[in-house]
Amino acid sequence: MIGKPYFVRQAAILFGIAKATKDPKISAALMDKAADLKSKVDEPAATLDITPLDIEPPPAT
Repeated sequence: MIGKPYFVRQAAILFGIAKATKDPKISAALMDKAADLKSKVDEPAATLDITPLDIEPPPAT
């Protein structure tokens, strides 16, 4: 289970990168992602459980 500190740390990283970039579109996208992570922090602890995606590796060639 991923905890609150993980989301806080990831949001802070995205915010820092958004402030450092000169491209306003990239900055806005990063801020949106940081806001999404912050909303996860604000949700009850029971919803912080993220399951990995079921992804199959590509066929060997």
